[in-house]
Amino acid sequence: MKTVLITGTSSGYGRETALHFHARGWNVVATMRTPRPGVLPESDRLRVLELDVTRPESIKAAFEAAGPVDALVNNAGVPSMGVFEGTPMARVREVFETNTFGVMAMTQAVLPQFRERGSGVVVNVTSSVVLGHMPLTAVYKASKMAVEGFTASLALELAPFGVRAKTVEPGACLTTNFAANAAKGGSPAELVPAPYAPWAKKTMGDFMGQDQFTKESDVAETVWRAVHDTTGQLRFPAGADAVALSQAK
Repeated sequence: MKTVLITGTSSGYGRETALHFHARGWNVVATMRTPRPGVLPESDRLRVLELDVTRPESIKAAFEAAGPVDALVNNAGVPSMGVFEGTPMARVREVFETNTFGVMAMTQAVLPQFRERGSGVVVNVTSSVVLGHMPLTAVYKASKMAVEGFTASLALELAPFGVRAKTVEPGACLTTNFAANAAKGGSPAELVPAPYAPWAKKTMGDFMGQDQFTKESDVAETVWRAVHDTTGQLRFPAGADAVALSQAK
């Protein structure tokens, strides 16, 4: 029976992905910064571990507790929406610490066991922002584009050892806490300075008026496909809007 370790499983895509793998017979190590009872069902094939991907000691402790794993899904991330001019640099660094450096640190921690075993897969969850030019996401997109480039090169480094690396690119999902969490990066006046406000309001209205969005189940199913893919495909758009962007690109 195979084991997957998934980061950021307290809600949204991560939680749905944990449930998806568990339902299909895998052992699941579901990690989150602050474990809460009832977030995931109790099961002898599902363990919840505390993990902060920005802290090396937390990463080390999580892998020691998890034991051998067959797949790593780097899903943990923090959102950021707003005009770049109004985004505090402290917020920029916070976004990169989790979205980029956290992914790299988790990947580096798991690679020795994958390489020695001659198998394993790393799936990095990015975003459909990498597929098109979207305003109000400059910092977030930069953090995710870095992971896209990292994964593409990583896949080449790992191929001689039988280890795979993939990215999953989810579209916009209205049922997650993305927008609410993105607003934590600063006050509305900071994130959208007055000169930008009319344009930003129209931009967000156009975004909310689109007719295609992504469901959490779309992402979970796509992560499942990426983990099992042996064709050499690197990028996997997830959700109708992400697929449409990928095809247009």
